Amino acid sequence: MTTRTRYFVIVSLLVLGIGLGTGLVAYYVGFPAGAFAKHAGPEELGFIPRDATVIAFANVQEIMTSDVRQRLRSRLPLKEDGQRELQDRTGINLESDVDRVVACLHPDTTTTNMPGAGMILARGRFDEAKIEALMRDHGAHVEDYRSKRLIVGEFHEAQGNSFALSFMEPGLAVFGSTKLVRSAIDLHQAGDNPQAGLQSVVGNEELMDLVHALDTGNNAWAVGRFDALTSKAHLPDDLSTRLPAITWFSVSTHIDGGIRGVIRADARDEEAANNLRDVVRGFMALAKMQAGSRPEMQAMMQSLELGGAGKTVALSFDVPSQVFDAIGAIAGQKGIRPPVH
Repeated sequence: MTTRTRYFVIVSLLVLGIGLGTGLVAYYVGFPAGAFAKHAGPEELGFIPRDATVIAFANVQEIMTSDVRQRLRSRLPLKEDGQRELQDRTGINLESDVDRVVACLHPDTTTTNMPGAGMILARGRFDEAKIEALMRDHGAHVEDYRSKRLIVGEFHEAQGNSFALSFMEPGLAVFGSTKLVRSAIDLHQAGDNPQAGLQSVVGNEELMDLVHALDTGNNAWAVGRFDALTSKAHLPDDLSTRLPAITWFSVSTHIDGGIRGVIRADARDEEAANNLRDVVRGFMALAKMQAGSRPEMQAMMQSLELGGAGKTVALSFDVPSQVFDAIGAIAGQKGIRPPVH
């Protein structure tokens, strides 16, 4: 399995879980109904290491069958090469096999061009034998780890990097960095054990406080350290020095007939928060000007509401279904046709 494929698998599912509709606003995040156990958030959080810098969730079935996606799919030439490559490589069909995903990014000191190592935990229906056979056909091999089968794709072996997929229990697939997959299996089998160096993100109170604060009526969410993402973004010096000092971010959204949600940022101090508010106000003013006389775009711009207090800045948004109809109409006028299925 090539580096491109490994990054693609991780990023494509993160885009699915965090970013459906991101082209309009930002990352997205949410909770599934009834997915709460001893802690806030889906139970799969118990298999993610404590020091993860970003965690995200998506109710895949709700998003894939939402009116928003159906409208976009019928009106725009959305490329689904990512889904096709994932299915070709692993046998996993996102639309029929996966119900929900939990994703994470974890600090990785071995790379300078990625914001960390990634891992996905997916609940659904999987043909384990078929998936293993397909991955082996693409160069993967099987290892045993704590009585679990790890299907490992190797690349940059000298640097210790590899990609693995395993089934921790029926209907629960975990794939991503081999090191993270092994840690997930450790937590799955042994649970939190700080004395043995095993503790999940559920024990990270600062991060979980943000998870608690998310609206549980959403079907996608994301939360994490903003500085951990930007530290490896290779931004131009003049841009990075002008960015307000943001520590944490969270995004909660609900995707159905439209897209509505809240983007929240916690700044380092009140001065940084005020600077961020000024930036957001400028963006809102420019966006409203560009909306011009188009009623559907004006409706979206008018839905933007800036809030928050102290070090917290929050921006709520509501993208109505009419926006997607308008996008489709514009694409049709330009001769762009949706793909034939």
